[in-house]
Amino acid sequence: MAAKLAAAEAAEVTIIARGPHLAAMQANGLKLISEGIETVVHPRCVATPEEAGPQDAVIITLKAVGLPGAAPQIAKLLGPETAIVSAVNGIPWWYFYKFGGEFDGRRVESVDPGGEVSRLLPPERAIGCIVYPAAEVAEPGVIEHTYGDRFTLGEPSGERTPRIEALAKALVAAGFKAPVRPKIRDEIWVKLWGNLAFNPISALTSATLDVITAPGELRDLARAMMLEAQEIGQALGVRFAIDVDKRIAGAAEVGAHRTSMLQDLERGRPMEVEALLGVIVEFAELTGRPAPNCRTVLALLRARARAAGCL
Repeated sequence: MAAKLAAAEAAEVTIIARGPHLAAMQANGLKLISEGIETVVHPRCVATPEEAGPQDAVIITLKAVGLPGAAPQIAKLLGPETAIVSAVNGIPWWYFYKFGGEFDGRRVESVDPGGEVSRLLPPERAIGCIVYPAAEVAEPGVIEHTYGDRFTLGEPSGERTPRIEALAKALVAAGFKAPVRPKIRDEIWVKLWGNLAFNPISALTSATLDVITAPGELRDLARAMMLEAQEIGQALGVRFAIDVDKRIAGAAEVGAHRTSMLQDLERGRPMEVEALLGVIVEFAELTGRPAPNCRTVLALLRARARAAGCL
């Protein structure tokens, strides 16, 4: 996202990074490899929020597991009108803000333990963003993009505000699809629907997406987990615009992709256990749904993460 925004001069981009990745970008620029084409850009790259200063929009692309620890630093980027774009997989900390009904304003403990994230990053600043591109850091300073060009946006309230219009316009100018949806939670669930099954199964088996989605036992398990989650989501008012088999077919199109959770496990980094699956079990308890497959896989995944030091 940063590379394309910078290349198109669609926005003044500042990247906050660390370690070898930061050093490489500062020395050589940021290289994007997409569809066989290499693009090198030179956006401003800094190590701390203090160097960056207040921003018009802060796009959070951290793993969800890193957000509680990073929130105090992210808060330093906020000016009076700064929007926080949560381009993070899973259920976001602001999920029940402007939700309506009996759960309005409720805290999601799995991703906002103790409410500290909401205190530092007020939900009223949040803009939802669902990330569809598949990409990974090939080496420090080099991003390899393999699939997808859409970032779906939405206000928690469902409104079409000037700030979200401006963000969508910048992303479109950079060559992305950036639809603004009135029911962003429905979109969050469609993305999460696959991630809650494919990511844990990949971490437990080392299987890539093409293997998990092929006919067989892994696909059957993923499908069972997804159907449990669909019942939970529908109990929370979510409308699933596609059926489970179409969602699995969409994942199969990505091909032999190692999920982000598998990449994290292989590199010894914390995995998004709670944001992708722990939250499903939390919501199962909230809505009174059993979700036995999700509970079993969550127990195995937590054990795997502990054993690997990736929890």
